[in-house]
Amino acid sequence: MALVLLPGLNNLIEDISEEKKLPAQVVETALREALLKGYERYRRTLYLGINENPFEEEYFSNFDVGLDLDEEGYRVLASKIIVEEVESEDHQIALAEVMQVAEDAQIGDTVVLDVTPEKEEFGRMAASTTKQVLAQKLRDQQRRMIQEEFADLEDPVLTARVIRFERQSVIMAVSSGLGRPEVEAELPKRDQLPNDNYRANATFKVFLKEVSEVPRRGPQLFVSRANAGLVVYLFENEVPEIQEGSVKIVAVAREANPPTRSVGPRTKVAVDSLEREVDPVGACIGARGSRIQQVVNELRGEKIDVIRWSSDPIQYISNSLSPARVEVVRLVDPEGQHAHVLVPPDQLSLAIGREGQNVRLAARLTGWKIDIKNSQEYDQAAEDSVVAELIEQREEEESLQREAEERLAAEQAARAEEDARLRELYPLPEDEEEESNDLEEEELNESNPEENTEADKVSNIEDETNPEEDGTR
Repeated sequence: MALVLLPGLNNLIEDISEEKKLPAQVVETALREALLKGYERYRRTLYLGINENPFEEEYFSNFDVGLDLDEEGYRVLASKIIVEEVESEDHQIALAEVMQVAEDAQIGDTVVLDVTPEKEEFGRMAASTTKQVLAQKLRDQQRRMIQEEFADLEDPVLTARVIRFERQSVIMAVSSGLGRPEVEAELPKRDQLPNDNYRANATFKVFLKEVSEVPRRGPQLFVSRANAGLVVYLFENEVPEIQEGSVKIVAVAREANPPTRSVGPRTKVAVDSLEREVDPVGACIGARGSRIQQVVNELRGEKIDVIRWSSDPIQYISNSLSPARVEVVRLVDPEGQHAHVLVPPDQLSLAIGREGQNVRLAARLTGWKIDIKNSQEYDQAAEDSVVAELIEQREEEESLQREAEERLAAEQAARAEEDARLRELYPLPEDEEEESNDLEEEELNESNPEENTEADKVSNIEDETNPEEDGTR
């Protein structure tokens, strides 16, 4: 068959390569696979209405497509095995037929034949299949390259540019590094900041949240402006002491999207110093607040509290409620991590925060359940009674949980014992094979008494070199 010409093939590959940001070789491979699927469809359409489906799943595994970029065309090639009598014309060829052109041919050899159909015969359905498969293969290649490019990034924070809007999401262009082409990433509504102005071509720092696959949409990067990792990154870039390791960020609690509009975004950051002479809070704030102001500006005015971490939970809880002034912190249930914080009446609203935001973030930061109490109205006896009931309830729940776990473990042990008993009665093939191997090994040892004697000699030598050990026995 003659070469099927595809005028403008080279330009087509270049255009697709540039548009999809894929290497030309990858586009060529995708085109070859698509043309092969189109050929399969062409062959199957020949049997429509005659036979249900004469082709098995792997029927066309010996077929391939060769692209000729010089003449801009393609050929369909089939690898066939030389046999005496042909049973499948698509997979075999008669020896007598091959010997007409190659006298040295032998049975079992493989020959490659051109089986390209005429362009007119290819059919509209086959052409449509080729187009669909090509689009799918290109999406698959994009997904693979994006996943490889972004999945193992050392720096998860990227600079993103707003491209367009889809429903409530912002579609942004991001790049994994210098010179790398931009790819699209989605910033969902829940990961946006309320103070951001997402206008076209505006740039933002975003946190790479995940690389996943969306049905019917192919590869997808999901980025976030609300992730706590973005705050950590910004502080690391603004505070040299964090980069050097003398100051470290221990914990971050962030509420970038508060429940209502009346409450603004807020973050609490707990920091610690590895060097006594370094003030971790002062290092993060900077001279006249210059360093923290850079972080606040990038987050469009988000309020940030930097507090000092402490290994003492009382001090840590007290610090976490900043800027409120705390009088007493009572660890009413240390095991359940429950604390009562007593504050003066004029500090009560500040400690709780608007709609409970301040105490909510403090609880997330410390990991403790924090109850803010008015110090002048605090009845310790009554509160201890309530806490005692809560502790009793918690211990009862933990006891029930332990009993459930023990019951499950006992059931699993009984099931394993029953399985072992059944395998003794009805051995599986692999059990019989293992038992046979053990018997063969025993017989081999019995048939080589010299080796056993040598082992005994070694053992005797070891005993003679350790007379004290023998004495202790």
